[in-house]
Amino acid sequence: TAARARRPPRLQLPSGRGSGPAARGPPALRPGSAASLWGPYKDIWQTVMNAIWKRQPEAIHRLDQVLKKHKSDFISLFRNPPKNVQQHEKIQKASTEGVAIQGQQGTRLLPEQLIREAFILSDLFDIGELAAVELLLAGEHQQPHFPGLTRGLVAVLLYWDGKRCIANSLRALIQSRQGKTWTLELSQELMSMTTRFTDDLMEHGLTQKILTLVSQIDLNNEFDKLQRERGLGSEKHRKEVSDLIKECRQSLAESLFVWTCQSPLSKDDTLILISYLEKVTVEADGSLDGVNLSLLMALLYCFDVSFLEQGTEDREDLMHRLPLLAERQYIATIHTRLQESQPWKLPGLQATVRLAWSLALRGISQLSDVTALAEFTEADEAMAELAVADNVFLFLTESVVGSENFYQEEFYIRKIHNLVTDFLALMPMKVKQLRNRADEDARMIHMSIQMGNDPPISLRRDLEHLMLLIAELYRKDPFNLELALEYWCPSEPLQTSTVMGSYLGVAHQRPPQRQVVLSKFVRQMGDLLPSTIYIPYLKMLRGLASGPQCAHYCFSLLKVNGSSHAENIQGTGGSPVSWEHFFHSLMLYHEHLRKDLPSADSVQYRHLPLRGITQKEQDGLIAFLQLTTVIVNWSENARLALCEHPQWTPVVVILGLLQCSIPPILKAELLETLTAFGKSPEIAASLWQSLEYTQILQTVRSPGQRQAIGIEVELNEIESRCEEYPLTRAFCRLISTLVESSFPSNLGAGLRPPGFDPYLQFLRDSVFLRFRTRAYRRAAEKWEVAEVVLEVFYKLLRDYEPQLEDFVDQYVELQGEEIIAYKPPGFNLMYHLLNESPMLELSLSLLEEGVKQLDTYAPFPGKKHLEKAVQYCLALLNLTLQKENLFMDLLRESHLSVIVTPLEQLLQGINPRTKKADHVVNIARYLYHGNSNPELAFESAKILCCISYNSNIQIKLVGDFTHDQSISQKLMAGFVECLDNEDAEELINPDEELEPEKQRARIHHETRIHILNLLITSLECSPPSLALYLLGYELKKPVSTTNLQDPGVLGCPRTCLHAILNILEKGTETRNGPTAVQESPHLAELCYQVIYQLCTCADTSGPTMRYLRTSQDFLFTQLQYLPFSTREHEISTLNQMSWLMKTAAIEMRVTSLNRQRSHTQRLLHLLLDDMPVKPYLGDGEGGIEDESRSVSGFLHFDTASKVRRKILSILDSIDFSQDIPEPLQLDFFDRTQIEQVIANCEHKNARGQVVCNVKHLHRVLVAEVNALQGMAAIGQRPLLMEEINTILQYVVERNKLLQCLHAKRHALESWRQLVEIILTACPQDLIQAEDRQLIIRDLLQDVHDKILDEDAAQELMPVVAGAVFTLTAHLSQSVKTEQKQPLSVPMTGQSQYVLMLDGSFASSPGSESISIGFASIGDSSLHIILKKLLDFILKTGGGFQRVRTHLYGSLLYYLQIAQRPDEPDTLEAAKKTMWERLTAPEDVFSKLQRENMAIIESYGAALMEVVCRDACDGHEIGRMLALALLDRIVSVDKQQQWLLYLSNSGYLKVLVDSLADDDATLQSLLTPQPPLLKALYTYESKMAFLTRVAKSQQGALELLRSGVIVRLAQCQIYDMRPETDHQGMYGMRDPPVFIPAPVERYRQILLPALQLCQVILTSSMAQHLQAAGQVLQFLIAHSDTIQAILRCQDVSVGSLQELAFLTGIISKAALPGVLNELDVDINEGTQMELQGHIGRFQRQCLGLLSRFGGSDKLRQFKLQDDNSEGDRVNKRDEIELAMQQICANVMEYCESLMLQSAPSFQHTVCLFTPSLSETTNRDGPRQDTQAPVVPYWRLPGLGIIIYLLKQSTNDFFSYYDSHRQSVNKLQNVEQLPPDEIKELCQSVMPAGVDKISTAQKYVLARRRLVKLINNRAKLLSLCSYIIETCLFILWRHLEHYLLNCIPTDSQDPLLSSRTSFKRGRLQEPNLDFSSGLNRVSQHDIDQLQIEATNSFGESLQKKLLDIEGLYSKVRSRYTFIQALVRRIRGLLRISRT
Repeated sequence: TAARARRPPRLQLPSGRGSGPAARGPPALRPGSAASLWGPYKDIWQTVMNAIWKRQPEAIHRLDQVLKKHKSDFISLFRNPPKNVQQHEKIQKASTEGVAIQGQQGTRLLPEQLIREAFILSDLFDIGELAAVELLLAGEHQQPHFPGLTRGLVAVLLYWDGKRCIANSLRALIQSRQGKTWTLELSQELMSMTTRFTDDLMEHGLTQKILTLVSQIDLNNEFDKLQRERGLGSEKHRKEVSDLIKECRQSLAESLFVWTCQSPLSKDDTLILISYLEKVTVEADGSLDGVNLSLLMALLYCFDVSFLEQGTEDREDLMHRLPLLAERQYIATIHTRLQESQPWKLPGLQATVRLAWSLALRGISQLSDVTALAEFTEADEAMAELAVADNVFLFLTESVVGSENFYQEEFYIRKIHNLVTDFLALMPMKVKQLRNRADEDARMIHMSIQMGNDPPISLRRDLEHLMLLIAELYRKDPFNLELALEYWCPSEPLQTSTVMGSYLGVAHQRPPQRQVVLSKFVRQMGDLLPSTIYIPYLKMLRGLASGPQCAHYCFSLLKVNGSSHAENIQGTGGSPVSWEHFFHSLMLYHEHLRKDLPSADSVQYRHLPLRGITQKEQDGLIAFLQLTTVIVNWSENARLALCEHPQWTPVVVILGLLQCSIPPILKAELLETLTAFGKSPEIAASLWQSLEYTQILQTVRSPGQRQAIGIEVELNEIESRCEEYPLTRAFCRLISTLVESSFPSNLGAGLRPPGFDPYLQFLRDSVFLRFRTRAYRRAAEKWEVAEVVLEVFYKLLRDYEPQLEDFVDQYVELQGEEIIAYKPPGFNLMYHLLNESPMLELSLSLLEEGVKQLDTYAPFPGKKHLEKAVQYCLALLNLTLQKENLFMDLLRESHLSVIVTPLEQLLQGINPRTKKADHVVNIARYLYHGNSNPELAFESAKILCCISYNSNIQIKLVGDFTHDQSISQKLMAGFVECLDNEDAEELINPDEELEPEKQRARIHHETRIHILNLLITSLECSPPSLALYLLGYELKKPVSTTNLQDPGVLGCPRTCLHAILNILEKGTETRNGPTAVQESPHLAELCYQVIYQLCTCADTSGPTMRYLRTSQDFLFTQLQYLPFSTREHEISTLNQMSWLMKTAAIEMRVTSLNRQRSHTQRLLHLLLDDMPVKPYLGDGEGGIEDESRSVSGFLHFDTASKVRRKILSILDSIDFSQDIPEPLQLDFFDRTQIEQVIANCEHKNARGQVVCNVKHLHRVLVAEVNALQGMAAIGQRPLLMEEINTILQYVVERNKLLQCLHAKRHALESWRQLVEIILTACPQDLIQAEDRQLIIRDLLQDVHDKILDEDAAQELMPVVAGAVFTLTAHLSQSVKTEQKQPLSVPMTGQSQYVLMLDGSFASSPGSESISIGFASIGDSSLHIILKKLLDFILKTGGGFQRVRTHLYGSLLYYLQIAQRPDEPDTLEAAKKTMWERLTAPEDVFSKLQRENMAIIESYGAALMEVVCRDACDGHEIGRMLALALLDRIVSVDKQQQWLLYLSNSGYLKVLVDSLADDDATLQSLLTPQPPLLKALYTYESKMAFLTRVAKSQQGALELLRSGVIVRLAQCQIYDMRPETDHQGMYGMRDPPVFIPAPVERYRQILLPALQLCQVILTSSMAQHLQAAGQVLQFLIAHSDTIQAILRCQDVSVGSLQELAFLTGIISKAALPGVLNELDVDINEGTQMELQGHIGRFQRQCLGLLSRFGGSDKLRQFKLQDDNSEGDRVNKRDEIELAMQQICANVMEYCESLMLQSAPSFQHTVCLFTPSLSETTNRDGPRQDTQAPVVPYWRLPGLGIIIYLLKQSTNDFFSYYDSHRQSVNKLQNVEQLPPDEIKELCQSVMPAGVDKISTAQKYVLARRRLVKLINNRAKLLSLCSYIIETCLFILWRHLEHYLLNCIPTDSQDPLLSSRTSFKRGRLQEPNLDFSSGLNRVSQHDIDQLQIEATNSFGESLQKKLLDIEGLYSKVRSRYTFIQALVRRIRGLLRISRT
C-alpha cells in the first residue's frame, strides 16, 4: 500500500449500516427529558461527530469536557446502573408520593401503569428502577418521532440507541488516534487528546471488555427476552432493534480492529483475542459474520510488519512501539500458543492466523537487527506448511472474501491483498512446491483416466485454491484501488498518461522487486499449464484483469502468448492461454456444429445428443468467455483491437455459435461477451445489423416456415422447462447496452417494416408481461428478469423526445407494397403507459408487491433486484409524467386516431386486487422506506410532486391518504422521516463521480427538495390540499380553526411542519446560526418559502403565526442571524433572506393590528437598534448575564460603540453589482442566429424566471451539426462540438446571471416590504420620533449610495426607486409631525402662541421651546438626500420613466418638508406693524426652501430638460408627477429660472398647444360609461401647473403670449355641458364609487379652466385689459354654457363652485371698458352682438343676488340637508363659502360697473330700482315657485342690497363667535371631552375612528380645527367685503335717487334719461330706461326715503361700527364703514328735511 493511506477507514458514520432511530432523534434535547441511559450518550456521540467528522473547531473544547465527565462510562463499557431496593420502594410509592426526576424541579407523580412498565423494563435489561423510569419518560417525550409505537417500545429503542452511541463514539475516538495505517488530518491537539484518552481506556482492560460484550450480547437471546415481555412491536420496530443490537456489536468489534490498525495490541491482549477467535464459528453460508471478520482482521493487523519496509520517516519510532519487537516475550508466547496442536472450532481460521504469523516471522527475519529471534524466525516455513495443510486459501476465499462485509472496508481488502502478495513474494519456495504438487497431481489424474480408473481421492488442490482466492479477491473493486496492478510488470513503457499504476510514475524506472516477483508468478503459472488448473488460471486472470490498466496488461499478455516468438514453448499452437488459441477453437466449434445443423423440418432437432461440446470443454469455454468479457469491458483498446482483427472476427463467430444448438448457459455467456463488445458505439452499430441478419430474435417470418426459431422459442420451450432463464437475461442486457450505445432507426429495412418494434414487443409481451407467471428454480431470478427488462424500457423512454413526425403515419415500400413503418419505441411505451394497458397494470401491481415486501422488513432472495425493478417502474412513471404534456399536445395537433389518458388520472384508477383507488398511496408508501431505500423514496417523491400540480387530483388524494387511519399515519411518518433525514447532504457541484455514501446523501437531499416543492405547489391549490394534511391542519373543519401544537401535545402527531422547523432550528443555539443555511442552502430556501406561504395564505395564516410566535419564537430566533453570509451560495441565500423578511413583515403587520405591542417591539428593536445587543446566551457561556438581561431581553452596553443596524446590514449583504458573462466569440456559428436560437429556447422555470432550457438548446445545436453533409463537416465535427460546449457554458452562465438578478430583486423587494411595514404598519410610538428620522435618513443614504455606484445593476433601479419613494414620504411625514409637536405644548401666554402661528419664529424671549421642534429641518443631511435624489434622477438618463415617476414622487415629498404647515388664521397677527414683519429674521422654512432651490439650480439645464421632457410626453402618471414637480419648483423659484427655461425652450408652448389634443380625448369622457379617466387626471395636472405659472406676473404674461386663453376658447369640450340628472346617476340604483357622474366629470374639466382665467385676470397687472379681453372672448365663445350655468337652479357644492368662479371672472371681464380694448375689427353689427352678450351677463348676475343674497338663501340650504352625515359637515362649509363668494363677486361686479360707466358722482349709473320691497318678506322664504323674485329682465330693487347687508352683518357675528371658539379649542385640544374629539375626527376620517390611538386622534382633531378656523376667517373676510360694497352701492344709489334724480312726474323723461347717460355708445346694454319699466316717480322716491330710514336703523348702524372695530381695524381698510354709515345717515336726514 502507499506509505500511509490518507483516507480514514470507511467506518465513518453509522448511517451506512442500518441507521437506527438515533439518526432521527432530535439533535438537541432539553435536559429535562433525557434519560441517564440515553440522553448523555446521545450527547457524547453528537460531540464526537462534530469534533472528528464535521471538524468543527469549537467542538474540540466541548469534547474535552464531555470525555472528562463521562470517562467512567467508557471504562465500564455498557454497564448499567444496578437494581436497588430503596429505589424499588421509592418508585413503588411514586404514584402517591411522587419521585424526583433528574433535571426537573420538584417531584413528579407517576401513573400506576408507568410504574409497572418501569419494573418490567428494569428486569428486562437489568437496570436500576429509577433509570428505567427515566427511560420511559424519555420514550414518552420521543414518541412523536416514532408514530405507532408505545412509550415502552420507544424506551427499548432508546436503551439500545444509548449503547450504540457509546460504541460508535468509542470507535470514532480510536479511529482518530495517531498511528501507522492512516491519518484523518485532524488538529494535533485533538489527536493527542483522543490518543491519551483511549490509551487510558486500554490500560483499564478495554480489549477484554469488548470481547466479553461481543460474546455476551446475542441477538437471539435479546429478542427472546424482549419477546417474553412483549417488548417488540411492528416489523419496523423489530428491524430497528435488531439493527441497533447488531450495530453495537459491530462497532465494538470495529473499535478493536481500528485500534490494531493504528497501533497493535500488547501481548496479553493479543492472547485474549486469539482465545476468543478459537471459539468462533461461521454463518450458515460458510462465511464469517461482520463482527468476527473485524476481530480476525484486528489480529492480522497485530501481526503486520509490512509497514516497516516502507521506510517512512518515523520508522524507528514505530519499531520501538511495535509490541512484536518491543515486548520481550511477545514472539515466544504467541508462537508457542499458535503451535499448539489442539484444533480450533474453525481449522481454516486457525490456518489463516498461522499463515499471517509465519509471514510476520519471515518479515521480521528480513529486518537487519533481529538476530536474537532466530530460533523463531526459522520456524516460519513449518508454520506456513501447517496453514496450507488446513486449506487456508479455501477458507480465505469462502469465509473471508465471501463475507458480505468484506468489500465494505478498504482496509480489509488491503490486508488480505498484503497477505496473499506477501505469501507469493516472501515464500517463493513454498509457491514452487505448490506448483510441483499440482503438476504431479495432474499427471496422476491423466494416468488414471488413461487406465480407466477413478482418480485418487486424496489429491490436494492448494494451488487451485490459491488461484481462486486471487480471482475472487480482485474481482470486485468498489474503491477503485486497482491493487491487482502489483501483479503486472510492464514489459514496455506505457505511452498514455492515463495508464499509470501505483509504481509506474516514471516509465523506465526499475519496478520494485515485489512487483517483479508477482508478475513472474502470473506468467510462469501459465507456462505448460496442466489441464487441472486451466480453468482456475483463467479465473485468476479474470480477477487480475479487473480495472482499466490491468485489463490492458492482461490483453497484452494473451496477445504475446499466442504470437510467433512464443512458439518455441509449446510447439506450433502457441500457448493455450492466448487469443490466438481461443478464437481458433471457437471457429472450430462453429464449423463443427454448423455441419450438424439439421434441416428446419425435423422438429425434434433440439433433443439430439450434443456431440459437439463436452461438459469440461464447456466450462473452459465459459471461463475464457468470462475473461474476454472482463477485458473487453474494461479496455476500449482491447475491444477495438479484437473486433478489427481480420483472423479472429469474434463478433461473427459468436453470432454464428448462437445459431447452433448449444446449452442456454453457454449461449448466455456468448451474449454477455457480445454485450461487452457493444459498449463501443462503432461496434454497436454493426452489431445491430448482424443481430437482425442472424435473426437471434426472429423478426421476419418466411411464408413456408412452420416452426419459429430464435430466442423466443428458447425462452418458451427450453428455459421455462428448466425453470432457469440465463439466456433471456443475457439477451435483455445485450439490448440494454446496445440501446445506449447507438440506436438504429431503420433496423431491418428491406425485409420488414423498419424499426425496433419486434424487439420491444418480445421484451414487453414475452418477457415482462409473463415474468410473474413463469416458474423459477431460484426465487431471486424472477426479480432479476424483471430488473433487466425494465432497465431497457427505462433507457428507451429516457432517451425519447416526442417529435411531430412520430404522430404522422410514415409509409415505406416493401416488396412492392406500401406499409406503415413502426413508431419509435419511446412512442409505443408512452402509448402503453398512457392507457390502461397490461403493461401499466403490471407495473403498478409490481409497485404494490414491492412495498408489501419492503413492509415485512425481512430479507428475501432477490431483494436487491426487486428494489431495482421497483425503481425502474417508478422512474418510468416519472418519465411519462414529464413527457406526457408535450406528447398529448402533439397528439392533439395530429390526425392520429389514438386515444390516451393523462397518467395522473390513470393513477386514480381502481386497483383490481384491493378494489380501491390506492395506486398513489402505494407510491407514497415508499417514502416510509426512505432510510433503507433512498432511491425509491426519491422517485416516489418526484412522482407525487408532478401529480400535485392538479388541484382536483389533490382533493381526491387527500381522501385516499386519510381514509384509513393506519395508512394515513404511516404516510405522514414517511414524509416526516424523509424530511428529518440526518444523512442528507446538499452537494454543490454534482458533476463529480461520487462515492456511494455521498450519492445516498445527495438522494436523501433531493427527496427532501421534492417533498418541499410538493408542499409549495400544493399550498397554492384551494383546500383541502395535500399540504394541509401533511403540515397538520384541519381538513374536516375550516382550516383557520386549526390549533397547531408541538408533537405529542394533545395527541398531535409529528408533521412536516415540525420537521421543517426542525431543519431551520438546527444550529440556532450556536453563534453561527441555522446550519441549513450554509450546509443545504436550497433546502433552507424552500423551507422558508413554505413557512412564508403558510403565513401569507388567509386560511393558514392565523394558526401558523400563533404557533410560530408562541411555541417556537421562530422569527425572533431566525432574524437574529440575518444577514446570512452570501459568499458561497448567493442565489439561495438571498432567497432565504427574502422569504424570512417577508414573513417578518407579515408578523409585524399582524402583531400591530392585534395590538400585541411587546412582540412588535422586540422585532423592531432587533431590526433597528444600533446599540450592540447580546443576541443569545448559548449553553455554558456564562450564567451571570441571565439575571442582568434587561426587561425587553436586550442588554445595552453603556459604551458609545455603535453597531450597524440590522436592517442596514441586510441591505449591505445584497450586492448591487453583477458580473456579466463575456460575449460569445464564435468561429463557426453565426452569433446573431445563436442569440435567436437561445431566445427561442427560453421558458419560464418553476420560480417564474425566464431562463434558457440548456438541454433543449443542446439538442437543437447537435441536430444542426448532424445535418451537415460532406467530408469537411466530418473533419470539423470535434471543433464544432467544442464550440457547442462553449455556447452551452455561456448559456449556463447567462441563466445564472438571470437567476442571480432575480434573487437580488426578490431580496430587495422583501427588504423594501419589511421597511415599509416598519414605517407604516407598526405603531408610531414604538420608535421615538428622532430615532425614526435618523433611521429613515440612514436608510435613504445607504440605498442611494448603493444604487448610485457605477457598477450597480440597472435592473434593481425600479425596486430601489420604490423604496426611496416610501422612505421620502415617511421622512417628510416625520419632519411634519415634528413641526406639529409644539402645538401640543400647553402654552402659558397668548402672545407666544400667536407668534408661532404666524410662522415668524423669531426667538423672542420665552419662545425657545417652539423652535426646538425644527432642529431637523436645518440639518445638512437633508441636503445630502436631495442631492442624491437628483443624481438618481439624472442617472436614469432617457429610459426608466417609471423609475423617475417614483423619484418625482419622492422629490415632491421632500420639497414638502420646506412648505410652511397649515396655520390657523387667528385674525390677530396683523397687530404687528409692517416694519416688524419686514425685519423679522428668515424662518426655517424659507431658509430650507432657499437652499433647496440653490441645490436644484446647481444641476442646471440637465435636470430641467429631463423634468420638462417627462412633463410633455410619456406615461400618464409620469407626466402628472413631472407636472406636479414643476408646479412645486416654479412656486418656490424666486429667480424664475425655471419659468424662463420653460418659455424659452418652448416647453410651455408645447403644453399649451397640447390642450387642443386633450379636447378630443376629454369629449369622450362625458359619455355615461367613460373609458379610462387617465386623460382627465393629466388634464387636471396640466391646468394646475398652468394656473401655478399664472400666479406670478411674469408667468401670466408668458401664458398670454402663448395664447392659452385663446386655446381654451377654441376647445369644444366646454360647450358639452351635460344636463343634471336628478334621478340618481343614469338610472343606476347605487352609483359606482370611483367613477364620478358625467356632471361631476364635466365640472372637473370646466373648473380648472375658469380658475386659470381668474388667476390670469388677477395677476396680469400691466396687461390687464388684454387679459380681460381674451377672457371675454372665452366667455362669449362658450356663452351658451355660461348662461346655462348662470341660470342653473341646482344647489350642490359643484354647481355653486361653478357659479362662484364664473361670477368672479365675469366681474373682472364683462365690463364695458373691455370692449374698447378688443383688437378685433368691430363693425356695428358685431358690436351690437357683443354688447348684447355683456348685457345678458349683467342681468343674469344681478338676478343671482335675489337667489343668494335674498331670503331665498335659506331655502337653498334646506335642499342640501339630505346628504350623508360625515360629508355634510364639510359640504356645508363649502356651500356656505361658495354662496358668500358668489354674493361678493356679484357685488364687486356691481361696483365695477358703476365705477366704470360713470365718470363722476353726478352721473351715476343706477343698477337698482328705488324699491325696498324685498326687505318686507322677512318671514322666511315664500311659499310660491322657485322662480327668482324679480324676473331677470326687470331690475332688482335696492331692498336686496339692504337685506344682504343685514344678513351679512348677522352672519358676521355668528362666524366670528364660532371662529373664536375654535381658536380656544385648538389651544386646549387635550382638555376637550372625548365625544367632541371623536366628532371632530369623524369629519376628517369618516370610518374607523375608534381604531386609532389617542395621540392620532388629537392630530386629526387639530387638523379639523385649523381647517375650521381658516374657513371662518375666509367667511369673515368675505362678509366684511360684502358689507363694505353694499354700503357703497347703497350710498351711491341713495345719493342719486334722493339728490340728483328728477322724478318722471315732474320732467320730460327723455331729458332725464339723456342726462343720465351722456357717455358713449354703451348706453343700451346697461339699462333700458326708455322702456318705461324703470320710470321713477316722486312717490317712489318718498317711499324709498321712509323705508330706508326704517331699515337703516340705529341697531344696524351700531352693528356695522362694531364690525369695523372687531375686524376691519385688524385688516387694512380703516374707518371705511364708519365714513359710509355717516354719509348714508346724512343723506337720509337731508332728504327728510
